[in-house]
Amino acid sequence: MTAIDEREPPAPPQTQRRRLRLGSVEILAAIVIAVLIGRGWLVGLLDSPRAQTLVTVFVSIMVQALPFLVLGTLLSAALTAFVPARWFARALPRRPAMAVPVAGMAGVVLPACECGSVPVAGALMRRGVVPAAAFAFLLASPAINPVVLVSTAVAFPGQPQMVLARLVASLVTAVAMGWLWLRLGRPEWLQPQRFADPHTATGWPAFWAASRHDVVSAGGFLVVGAFAAATLSVTVPPQWLESIAAEPVFAVIALALFAVLLSICSEADAFVAASLTQFSPTAKLAFLVVGPMVDLKLFAMQVGTFGPRFAVRFAPATLVVAIVVSVAVGAVLL
Repeated sequence: MTAIDEREPPAPPQTQRRRLRLGSVEILAAIVIAVLIGRGWLVGLLDSPRAQTLVTVFVSIMVQALPFLVLGTLLSAALTAFVPARWFARALPRRPAMAVPVAGMAGVVLPACECGSVPVAGALMRRGVVPAAAFAFLLASPAINPVVLVSTAVAFPGQPQMVLARLVASLVTAVAMGWLWLRLGRPEWLQPQRFADPHTATGWPAFWAASRHDVVSAGGFLVVGAFAAATLSVTVPPQWLESIAAEPVFAVIALALFAVLLSICSEADAFVAASLTQFSPTAKLAFLVVGPMVDLKLFAMQVGTFGPRFAVRFAPATLVVAIVVSVAVGAVLL
């Protein structure tokens, strides 16, 4: 009886398909080619007065905001790269109720942009800082640090009350959210950070990596925000904006939601707010308070760092508290 070889013949080799991946270089090359091909149409388009106004508003916002954005991201990178997170744990009071306002006030002297504040807050929690204090720092630092306050003063010349109102409203919102978490927060809503981030390392390599990451990320959102503000100034009929601005409650809510959607870096958002001349100072204040605390990129980072169960509770609560505090502070100071 002969043995039957039931082994299957080897499969023919398959040719590997190369997947086409588009990187930043390819996208930039495509944009340059598209501009060269359509340069005649673009020149004709820019001849119109409305297009010239759009370009003027866009360039003015970018020129004013870009230096503050770069300075803020450099200071934030230096903070996360050279200041050990354990220093915060030692500097904060041991009582959680007292640690929350101290962590919030630390944002005045310790700048961190939105992109860096989330991983910094995660690092603080891993080194023993209570979550309520870490969240107060997360909200306060990108909203009331010196770079943000100076940029607000430059964007609103002759209006020191706007700078003071932003400082007070942002700090009160951050501390209120810290205490709210201390009262109602649940440990099971949090998950540990499970991925590497350029803000978690230390030393000069971490500084340069965080600087490049934050400048590119925040710069992209600044371009989007500046272009959106410029587009509003030339495409939306003035009577529409005036009708929205004429309703105080609706104007505040509209600019607060606008800040969530634009996701502008806090070092540059004051220049966008100043360009919205139809709206009241209180509505602009809501834009300035909500933006550094609740926006699309922050929500995504919070989901990745602390988990979706945390983000879906913390972000909406912060939005409501920020709007209420902005209206109250605006009624007193503006």
